[in-house]
Amino acid sequence: MQELNIKAINTSLDEQIKHKIDFKTKPIGSLGKLEEIAFKVCQIQQTLTPELKQPALLVCAGDHGITEEGVSPFPQEVTHQMVLNFLSGGAAINVFCRQNNIQLLVADAGVNHDFEPSERLLNRKVRKGTRNFMKEPAMTLAECQSALTNGANIIQKLHDQGSNVIGFGEMGIGNTTSATALLCKLANISPQEASGAGTGLNAEGIIHKAAVIEKALNLHEQISDPTEILATFGGYEIATICGGMLKAAELGMIILVDGFITTSALVAAVAIHNQVKDFCLFTHQSNEQGHLLMLNHLQANPILDMGLRLGEGTGAALAYPLIQSAVNFMNEMNSFEDAGVSNKV
Repeated sequence: MQELNIKAINTSLDEQIKHKIDFKTKPIGSLGKLEEIAFKVCQIQQTLTPELKQPALLVCAGDHGITEEGVSPFPQEVTHQMVLNFLSGGAAINVFCRQNNIQLLVADAGVNHDFEPSERLLNRKVRKGTRNFMKEPAMTLAECQSALTNGANIIQKLHDQGSNVIGFGEMGIGNTTSATALLCKLANISPQEASGAGTGLNAEGIIHKAAVIEKALNLHEQISDPTEILATFGGYEIATICGGMLKAAELGMIILVDGFITTSALVAAVAIHNQVKDFCLFTHQSNEQGHLLMLNHLQANPILDMGLRLGEGTGAALAYPLIQSAVNFMNEMNSFEDAGVSNKV
């Protein structure tokens, strides 16, 4: 990627934003998290009249060499089978994006499969799956940079077409292991604390996954550069999402952060450039073991907590109507003065 120019959020409008929210025809704070969302959207867009334009959601898919270590109960071919399901419109994310008029894009970032050419699939394959990071880095630095650039270019094009709000989703058998390793390395958390069920591991499987991650962390103990850490433990889909998030922040877009895997991409993005977080809305708390640890690491307050752990960007799509409601009340709800309603004395 080219050198980033992510500007710090300007706080000069903060008092005006708060005043506008507080003087709507309601008791102060009575719209709860909607008020927090409205404030954040106004702050990101630097306006008192926010607007959500052409919302989009990018689902990136990639395979993982770490599956050789038996860290997932599902076989690797499920990744490409689910991509085909996305393309046919039959997955949960398809349903929720249709419902909420969100443009859905699907990218092959590194799936171990040859797809037929399709207008519905963005071919951004860097390699047919990562290497096994128990033995060597998952990707080379050059491959990681390619994935970061791919994500940035997709988001730049969406922005050029008029979008100002972007969510991210993912698909990749084995990617909870990558995400957990990234969390452990970047947030200094133990694998035993961070490892969860992923696609359905039992207690014994979780213990095994934690042991695999611990061995890999010890193998790559010396690395400290955030991009090198992403290359060592990440996936092509995670790196593509990370690059997309960095570019979205540079462009001043609202970033909708989904669950465990996409938040691991954000943890990496924040390690690369801390101000990315200022452009994020955290859409939900996943039921995956390590997600609360990620949210705490990022000091994030999620919008929803519904026991979700599907991924695909489903939490972002489900939270979008609430974000729209926050924008709508900001723009359409009367103030006490507008309505001729007496405020408290």
